[in-house]
Amino acid sequence: MRSKTPHAQRLAGPGLALALASISLAACGTSATPADAAVGDAADAATPSDAAGDPDVVVGNFQVQLVAPTDAGAGYTSVVGRVQDGPTPAQLVWEERAVDGDCRLLVPRVPFCATPCGGSAVCVENDTCRPYPTAQSVGAVRVTGIRTAAGEAAYEMVSVANAYQTPGGVMLPFPAFAEGDAVRIAAAGSAWAAPFTLEARGIAPLALAASPLRLEAGVALALAWTAPAQSGQSVRVHLDISHHGGTKGKVQCITADDGSVTIGADLITRLLALGVAGYPTIVVTRYATGSSVIRAGRVDLTVSSEVEAPVEVPNLRSCTSDTECDGGMCRDDLTCS
Repeated sequence: MRSKTPHAQRLAGPGLALALASISLAACGTSATPADAAVGDAADAATPSDAAGDPDVVVGNFQVQLVAPTDAGAGYTSVVGRVQDGPTPAQLVWEERAVDGDCRLLVPRVPFCATPCGGSAVCVENDTCRPYPTAQSVGAVRVTGIRTAAGEAAYEMVSVANAYQTPGGVMLPFPAFAEGDAVRIAAAGSAWAAPFTLEARGIAPLALAASPLRLEAGVALALAWTAPAQSGQSVRVHLDISHHGGTKGKVQCITADDGSVTIGADLITRLLALGVAGYPTIVVTRYATGSSVIRAGRVDLTVSSEVEAPVEVPNLRSCTSDTECDGGMCRDDLTCS
């Protein structure tokens, strides 16, 4: 299948994850919106040099996520952020085993460090430890372009242990912006970081086609969703069918947000061969990004809408207790014996 996304763009990453959610969401393709100039003279005299660091090192992420309504409650918009003095180390190394168009089959490898890294660092490669980064203050952070339930078009985030979040009294509806609106995060700067501004475009909530998703060896999987009115954003697909049993592999796609993508039959066959656990799902995320580079590295703004849907696998029966297994046993990986 021909790739819809240039190779360099597919390997670039929005940094959808820091320790805020799994979410490291690990960096995977981006359609970046250029950041504005720094926020004027908001920082004090102790502000450090605004010399740019390494744009390939992600040290911060502000995440704006549309959380759709469910039977349990109304939808809302979430805004959180964190900037650190280094990148978040990953405990798994994901190795590419196959590529088909915009999709890749990745398998995990656990690095081994003969000398334990201790509680303050992670073994990121054989005999290589990397320390956990420390969250840093970037001064007052102001959000514009995200409307509150009270109708205000701007508000200031609060910092709890240098992690930024929406104040408790501010409610953000679903969605809190229109498609194409400018969403902006402006940090005033601190003694550690110069002022910076992030900007991305508002997106429409993702609507995934409702047809059943079934995985079979030798059969491609076609995904479809409602294409947006605007261009310049991307869709990420994350298919992990073994996560409840200790992930054995995943298919990940970064593709243009044009309404469809197909995961090739070979990738599906290889993924199934690695193993499956109970309640397999696929996660499809629409996102737009912007970024700014500070002295420590790159800070991203990610505006996203995510849909998680179950997938069917032949001869798989998922369970949470023995009573669901018709006389069999519910195993630790949530499958019936």
